Amino acid sequence: MNTKFAAALALALTVGAVGLSGCSSSRSNVTVQESIKFSKGQELNDLQRALKEGAITNQEYESLRTTIMKRPN
Repeated sequence: MNTKFAAALALALTVGAVGLSGCSSSRSNVTVQESIKFSKGQELNDLQRALKEGAITNQEYESLRTTIMKRPN
């Protein structure tokens, strides 16, 4: 094996190993920083559009509409 090639390969493997060791983390916390809240009116408009475009059936529409209307504001 070429000496220069062997040295380059050894260097690449060392850099790769060091890089990978930095990727592992025991931290598993997730923080949500923003949330988007849609109004019932917007949800109902979107639902009606989905029905009109054929994305959902009448039965799915009625079920989802009932669910939306039962939720608190």
